[in-house]
Amino acid sequence: MPILIDTIDTALETLADVAPIAAILIGFQVLVLRRSVPNLRRVVAGFAYVLAGLTLFLVGLQEALFPLGETMAAQLTAAPLAGGGNVSWLDFGWVYAFAAAIGFATTVAEPALIAMSLKAEDVSGGAVRARGLRIAVAVGVAVGVALGAFRIVTGTPLPYYIIAGYFIVIVLTARCHKEIVPLAFDSGGVTTSTVTVPIVTALGLGLASAIPGRNPLLDGFGLIAFASLFPMISVMGYAMLSEWTQHRGRGAAPKEEAP
Repeated sequence: MPILIDTIDTALETLADVAPIAAILIGFQVLVLRRSVPNLRRVVAGFAYVLAGLTLFLVGLQEALFPLGETMAAQLTAAPLAGGGNVSWLDFGWVYAFAAAIGFATTVAEPALIAMSLKAEDVSGGAVRARGLRIAVAVGVAVGVALGAFRIVTGTPLPYYIIAGYFIVIVLTARCHKEIVPLAFDSGGVTTSTVTVPIVTALGLGLASAIPGRNPLLDGFGLIAFASLFPMISVMGYAMLSEWTQHRGRGAAPKEEAP
């Protein structure tokens, strides 16, 4: 069966990718630290689970998620393009809505973001809520992917958006609390991981292939840059809004009457 052959090939490729990580970890443990690997059976079983999970995930992406993203993009653009003539960017409202929804959903399910948000809540002693951080990052990705879809539809140059976005990041960095800035910057990085990248890339390539006059190589890529940029803005904006709301609440609190 073709899918079985693809699964075996993917498993061998994944093994080749994971093997250097295992070699480095075990090599440092044995050769540098000169200690035996603790819980060797659990370590071996863990690497086996990682190998199996990555293999099935990659096969699922190739067999289902990539084709589904491209098909959805083609179907959503079919109606506005069917009429012919002059097509406005306003006619692609469902495309922007789908891009925002898929960006939000994939980010909420991102394993790297879940791990980072839990660590942030643990280290901050509960000051940073894991759920609130995940929602803030997901909103940023949703806005970024929707704006990236708008860029593909309109065919406007990518550097204009990136320059404007990083200008906003610089302004927010100067005004935001210094403890939030590193977390916001890392939040942009964790979105470019196993779940978000393949689906968003498939969406971008599908849009660029479906819209006449767009080059998939030039216009299909770039959505990941939006998915990395806008979470930084959303996290710092969320932190500043929360701080302003707290200050306003304390200022509006009624004063106690003197005895």
